[in-house]
Amino acid sequence: MSTVAPDKALNSGSVAARLERLPHSRWHVKVRFMIGAVTFFEAFDQLLAASALPVLTEQWNLSTGQATFAVTAASVGMLLGAFGAGWLGDKIGRVRTVALGVLVTGLASIAVALAANIEMFAAFRFVQGVGIGGVVPIAATYINEIARSDSRGKLVLLYELIFPAGLSAASLTAVWVVPNLGWRAMFLIGGLPVVLAVLLVRKVPESPRWLASQGRVAEAEEVMSKIESEVVTATAQPLPRPSLEIPAEESRGRLREIFQGRYLRRTAVLATMWFVAYYMNHGISTWLPSLYTKQFGLDLTTALVYSLISNATGLLGTLIAALVVDRIGRRPLLLTALIGTTAALAALGVAGATSGGQVATFASCTTFFIFIINASLYLYSPELYPTRNRAKGAAFGGVWNRLGVILGPVAVGAVIASGASLSVVFVQLAVVAAVGAVVACFMVETKGRTLEELNA
Repeated sequence: MSTVAPDKALNSGSVAARLERLPHSRWHVKVRFMIGAVTFFEAFDQLLAASALPVLTEQWNLSTGQATFAVTAASVGMLLGAFGAGWLGDKIGRVRTVALGVLVTGLASIAVALAANIEMFAAFRFVQGVGIGGVVPIAATYINEIARSDSRGKLVLLYELIFPAGLSAASLTAVWVVPNLGWRAMFLIGGLPVVLAVLLVRKVPESPRWLASQGRVAEAEEVMSKIESEVVTATAQPLPRPSLEIPAEESRGRLREIFQGRYLRRTAVLATMWFVAYYMNHGISTWLPSLYTKQFGLDLTTALVYSLISNATGLLGTLIAALVVDRIGRRPLLLTALIGTTAALAALGVAGATSGGQVATFASCTTFFIFIINASLYLYSPELYPTRNRAKGAAFGGVWNRLGVILGPVAVGAVIASGASLSVVFVQLAVVAAVGAVVACFMVETKGRTLEELNA
């Protein structure tokens, strides 16, 4: 039951205090599962083009330029999706925005499966990218807003484990589905999230922090009371009185606020790190299956298995990060991961990338660190902005990660097409990672502080 009068729900501080007193319960698990199912399929859909690319290249006789066009079309859509979702997430709410993105993603995936040529494939992948780009940052924002400050890092990163799990599932599914049923079957599987869109709106409550920030006091109180009631039922224990005096945030929710005052530095650091992380991530993951088959003559199944191993090490890295992030903090974790990424890529560049097994080994070391970076940024981004601008701020970071997603594969594709050594590919990626490590030194530490304390 609630121990706070309804009129106290008027500001974000009192809602935050009530969320801070909630013990971890089945309610948290249920919500994480629902949002997590969405994120799983978004990750699954994101990697579909890379799994299908070796077959498409042969089936449609694609040039390197056409292959690059095919894999970057979704990335351009993700960029626009991230930008639009930031505005929608702060305007119509976190849950509705996520549900809309999921619906677009699923329907577009089915349309991709019916594509008759590379132009149709790219067009539908663009639409699918709009959905994916809109879902992921807003879903992470929602999980941040329901978590306690002392365990927010662990809660969010355990949720973020679902994303590399989705990537791994896509790679694992592709190992059997693509050779036996064809690439179209993969995209039909990717259409399953359509069902989740309906369940999400009906089963997941809107963020009470967002409702309070919009002045929707009665709704915020109703949602908060239902959450408290579910937690009391699940734990069979009465809730303690709120023990924290949390200041209310002051923000008008205007986009320009994230480029002013203390937020300017936060936004600049965040944008750079997002770009670096996804430039490296997609520069590697998009081309790995094709590199294995074209450069080293491996069969498709072996190439997909190697890609699966890389995604599995990323999953392990994210799990380790979840267990330590609330102890060591965001900045030390991200800085360590960026240094590790730089070292792994530089080692591969110096070694010369002479065999598929060698590339798979160092690529797996790289993804171990890269997945830590990616997941940690989804935790870190929403922490930096007030509730009325949180989705916009997180999504603006998403815009820069989409730029990285676009330019990373294009740059790697250009190096491959030029006939240069693969060492050049990995050395230039190592240089980008090193830039990210330098920028990480200027991060604001957010460990153990409520979202309101960080933005009051």
